[in-house]
Amino acid sequence: MKVLVVGGAGYIGSHMVKLLAAKGCDITVLDNLGSGHSDAVLAGRLIEGDLADVAMLDNLFAENRCDVVMHFASSILVGESVSDPSKYYRNNVTNTQHLLDAMLKHDVKRFIFSSTAAIFGEPQYTPIDEVHPKAPINPYGRSKQMVEQILEDYDHAYGLKSVCLRYFNAAGADPEGDLGERHDPETHLIPLVLQAASGKREAITVFGRDYDTEDGTCMRDYIHVSDLCEAHWLAIEKLQQQGESCRYNLGNGNGFSVQQVIDVCHDVTGKEITVVEGERRAGDPAVLVADSTRARSELGWKPQYGDLESIVRHAWAFERSRVK
Repeated sequence: MKVLVVGGAGYIGSHMVKLLAAKGCDITVLDNLGSGHSDAVLAGRLIEGDLADVAMLDNLFAENRCDVVMHFASSILVGESVSDPSKYYRNNVTNTQHLLDAMLKHDVKRFIFSSTAAIFGEPQYTPIDEVHPKAPINPYGRSKQMVEQILEDYDHAYGLKSVCLRYFNAAGADPEGDLGERHDPETHLIPLVLQAASGKREAITVFGRDYDTEDGTCMRDYIHVSDLCEAHWLAIEKLQQQGESCRYNLGNGNGFSVQQVIDVCHDVTGKEITVVEGERRAGDPAVLVADSTRARSELGWKPQYGDLESIVRHAWAFERSRVK
């Protein structure tokens, strides 16, 4: 199978490339390396380019036949999306449409899209299933919802089939230690806590302890990056076999609080972690947990690393490998 992985030098995309190589796929990676890393592309051919370059996309599809396109290249910082919405609508929506139009021009009609739980906004109930109302509260979430709508319209009009995978909190690192999170700046909780453990940062801030949860801190559904990638592979197989567009929520179905994450990081690392108390952040729901029943039943998806300790242990191994 020939697969184009857009954003394959980033966190989730690079893990996906490694899995595709293990499955024997012929891989082409497209990445502008704005936030990705060329040394994270462990297989396939890396083409440096941007989705804003329509001529480049035309040449890429003309010269590299592919059976399916996977799209991980998005801007993902919620706060930045509020302060600079133009960037998010341009990169996440307009540039995605450039990609889809190039696919149609070259008769490529299978697409795997990296979506997000942010399309749901403030949860009306939890766990969140696929039919939960979609009311994103920031430009990041709205940009992803817009692409999902575009994909629905492109399916009806042009027969472009897609699977949208709505992540909750991607976490962890390659169990073999080859890959992990390398965001700059880092915004994800687990690597931030581990950086406090390793001495890269002085402390970790807890934003609010007065939420309606058992320990007062926010609860989130953390899903191991390798389990995410396995769901993507199963989505490709479903598209190949059945050819119908689908939407799936991806999470473990278990919520872990901010304090639980800090406690597990302490247990795994054996390091003292300095905690600073902060005020609540606007727009932080108390609980965000996925109902992934549909993905489990229709894709046959079975996460291997549902426990928080495994997620943290793999992330810590990668963090230690970078602290020399």
